[in-house]
Amino acid sequence: MRILLVSSMFPGHEEPDYGVFVKQIADALEARGHEISYAVSDRRSGGLGKHARLTGRALRAARGFRPDVVYAHYLVPAGLAAAAAARLAGTGLVLTAHGRDVRNVDGIRGVRRLTALAVGRANTVVAVSDYLRRELARKLPGLEDRIEVIDSGVDLDRFCGRDATEARGQLGWQGEEPFYLCVGRLDERKNVLRLAEAFERLGRGSLAFVGDGPLRPSLEGRPGVRLIGRVSHDEVATWISACDVLCQPSLVEPFGQALLEAMASERSVVATKVGGPPEFVSAESGVLVDPLSVEAIADGLRRAAELPRPNRSARAAASAHDVRLQAERIEAVLKRAAAAQ
Repeated sequence: MRILLVSSMFPGHEEPDYGVFVKQIADALEARGHEISYAVSDRRSGGLGKHARLTGRALRAARGFRPDVVYAHYLVPAGLAAAAAARLAGTGLVLTAHGRDVRNVDGIRGVRRLTALAVGRANTVVAVSDYLRRELARKLPGLEDRIEVIDSGVDLDRFCGRDATEARGQLGWQGEEPFYLCVGRLDERKNVLRLAEAFERLGRGSLAFVGDGPLRPSLEGRPGVRLIGRVSHDEVATWISACDVLCQPSLVEPFGQALLEAMASERSVVATKVGGPPEFVSAESGVLVDPLSVEAIADGLRRAAELPRPNRSARAAASAHDVRLQAERIEAVLKRAAAAQ
């Protein structure tokens, strides 16, 4: 198929961590023999001008590339641009909801109407977790029959078992065991301050944060805590290999991509009970915690560190989410949408 991919998040030279899960599914579709034209934004900044440029790229590709189907990530604004491109090209449309776009339906004035316009044109809306499917169906009644649950998958070649001591040596990560890691934006939703407080209650170990955000100053200078900043996706894989436990006790997590990557790397996890993680984090691969309780998070850190290292059960659970399998499922959805026009 000729696929026009529209996304408001995509990794670029300056922000290599931005929307890597979108690129990996696109790469897997290309590996299956499909031709993809990209209308994407690779920077977080840009405001309304960024969205206008994205729409312009999508419309130009609809005219010049002549896609069989348009495939978009995020309902608004990318879904709106994709819907316009699909209408212009006379092709099917598939949208993927990732989380924030669903929260914005109730959180930002006018977004409900814009989201309804985008999904109204779509043949299928993909939700990355059953939790997100339920949220989307609740907020947009009548959409239930057009939602399918397919997560973004994990690259089992990039994220695989590797010696932790060797990885820590490569990164220069020194400290006391166990080694804990948090990957994601340093903001309130990721719950990084409660995680740091829970770590302090342990009285031992090392904790590293890979990512950046507004709460970075509140994490600086804490004993045993190291702030790494943003890194490329390849370097994320090395940091995960270097840890003993990956921690993501978010206030809500629509799916939990970093958790799945850690599990594929044979690492145990501490995950929030709220959102998608309970759908794939088992008792053998990690610990689910109440994100509002510092004590529960601290207990989760202790228990996760007691799980096997490396954790083969975690790898086995992650293997069911191989990005190649997910790309095959997305391919089937795209083919149905293309054939429906």
